[in-house]
Amino acid sequence: MIVAALIAHGLIAVALLGAITHQALAVLRPEPLSARGTAFISRYVAVDPRVFRNAVIAMYVASFVLGCLLYPAYRLDARIPLEELQLGWAVGLFELKEHFGGIGLSALPLYHYYWSTARAPGSGRIAITLVLSFIIWFDFISGHIVNNIRGV
Repeated sequence: MIVAALIAHGLIAVALLGAITHQALAVLRPEPLSARGTAFISRYVAVDPRVFRNAVIAMYVASFVLGCLLYPAYRLDARIPLEELQLGWAVGLFELKEHFGGIGLSALPLYHYYWSTARAPGSGRIAITLVLSFIIWFDFISGHIVNNIRGV
């Protein structure tokens, strides 16, 4: 059961990483939508970034919930051996992952607001997208590092 939940958590995290990265690059594009080119990057960033809003929110919440279900197994099966091996940096890295994940969850209403309101300022939309993108990338990489050291 734990392995299946860990695999689902990882697959959702990869999809979430792709969606938020696509949205972040699209919102940072230097040219307007009308100046689409034929290069891969031009077409990649020429998507409407608003279409990712609901998918990002749903995948973030699903990944967070699965992470919460996996947390007791991590506390018992992975964290204790990490502490016995005196790998405090790995334990601390996972603690940061937890805190950033909670901050990201609490930022989702603001993210929803900026992406669902046409009158919302573009700078706020860019800022919340980049903050959420950083959190998702950090959590993804740190989760993999700790899991590679001592998985559940």
